[in-house]
Amino acid sequence: MVCGGYTCTKNTLCALNVLYVLVSLLLIGVAGWGKWFGLVSSIRVMAGVIGVGSFLFLVALVGLCGALKHHQVLLFFYMIVLFLVFVVQFSVSCACLAINKDQQNQLLEIGWNKSEATQVDVEKTLNCCGFSYVNPNGTCAASCFHKQPLSCTSCSHIIEQYAGDVLRFVGSIGLFFSFTEIFGVWLSHRYRNLKDPRSNPGAFL
Repeated sequence: MVCGGYTCTKNTLCALNVLYVLVSLLLIGVAGWGKWFGLVSSIRVMAGVIGVGSFLFLVALVGLCGALKHHQVLLFFYMIVLFLVFVVQFSVSCACLAINKDQQNQLLEIGWNKSEATQVDVEKTLNCCGFSYVNPNGTCAASCFHKQPLSCTSCSHIIEQYAGDVLRFVGSIGLFFSFTEIFGVWLSHRYRNLKDPRSNPGAFL
């Protein structure tokens, strides 16, 4: 069977969904590992990562079952959901790549103020205190604060050094995976309209 035929399209679609399954399990595993070792104490962050991983796992499972069974309904819903994911992911990736420094600082400050657990995680990991300034009369989870509060630096000073690189990295990875998703949509549409050569040649699939 030449590539582009029924078997090749089926195998390619299965391989793509196996990749999505592995990525989803990696996301869930990383979130669990971070919580287990105390790297992440924020329930919202952990739940968000596990939620994204679980959603991707379910979508990949639907696509894999649809590809293996050549199930028209499963492939249709898989195609629709994957296209919606592509639209959202492509938009977010472009926003990450296009964001300027002022917008970046505003988003960081909003994220900082929303969760005290996230603040604790960042202060412990980066050994810094506060977002914009260090309050010697306040509380801080960083080790430097317990030794000499005035020697600590604000977290925004450290975060800003890496935020741009992180956003570009996340945007690039998201953009790459968004193209694999639109490829999956096209592949699913093509596969739905192919006839299984093992079935009755006159049957409609």
